[in-house]
Amino acid sequence: MPQSSRRRNRSGTLVFANWNYVLLLIGVALIVVGFTAMYLEGQYLGFISLYVSPVLIIGGYAEIIYALLWAPDEQSASEEQ
Repeated sequence: MPQSSRRRNRSGTLVFANWNYVLLLIGVALIVVGFTAMYLEGQYLGFISLYVSPVLIIGGYAEIIYALLWAPDEQSASEEQ
């Protein structure tokens, strides 16, 4: 039976570029900082809880989505390897 899986042919290579992983880590860090800031303020009607933390959390999720969808062009991908 022929192997139709493309993963077996490219074993050992990463799915994303290094820059994607950096962007993913930045997004996760933004989400953690946003939830931590919301928790540490202790007031549910405070300035940080209402305005700063939601912006950080939404920014973190947007960063993760961007990191998952961004793909390097072929020329820069070949230069990295």
